[in-house]
Amino acid sequence: MTRSYWVFGYGSLIWKPPPHAVEKRSGYVKGVVRRFAQSSIDHRGTPEAPGRVVTVIEAKEWHALAGSNPDPTDEDFVWGVAYRIDPVKEDEVRAYLEHREKNGYTSHDVHVYSMDENEREVIAVEDATIWIGKLDNPAFVGYEYPDHLAATIVQRHGPSGPNKLAESVRELYPHVRDDYLFDLEVGDA
Repeated sequence: MTRSYWVFGYGSLIWKPPPHAVEKRSGYVKGVVRRFAQSSIDHRGTPEAPGRVVTVIEAKEWHALAGSNPDPTDEDFVWGVAYRIDPVKEDEVRAYLEHREKNGYTSHDVHVYSMDENEREVIAVEDATIWIGKLDNPAFVGYEYPDHLAATIVQRHGPSGPNKLAESVRELYPHVRDDYLFDLEVGDA
């Protein structure tokens, strides 16, 4: 029996699912942080005016880069949506996503967690593919001052259209505090 192919979306895949998704589950991935730390010349910018796209970064790497405690904390998790892909279309979707995430991302398999009806943590998806921006990839820009970053996100555009991440996270997960994301949204107003 072959394993189901699940994809975890933490950015635009939240509001724009991958093709041929036949099931979705809300949940979160542990040990990572969501940051606009990737330069984008193909989705949210151009080669002449690179924009920024969101990535997840291993929390210990981000904290070390930011000069803080590199040990993961209880706040090092990212909410998103896991999608199960139609098995007949798995190869096609894998190829599409590998091409889509070519600018500095690497794929990893992770557990996706959720809360049951008694507010206990459970594994919602055993193995889902997630794309993580590693610090040594050429598109990684690292930390930027929030005001500068917010302006870049608002001013730079590419073929993928405007970024709806804060709005989507707030709508899907009203109970989630994502200070980093929501502070950027305030900064771009």
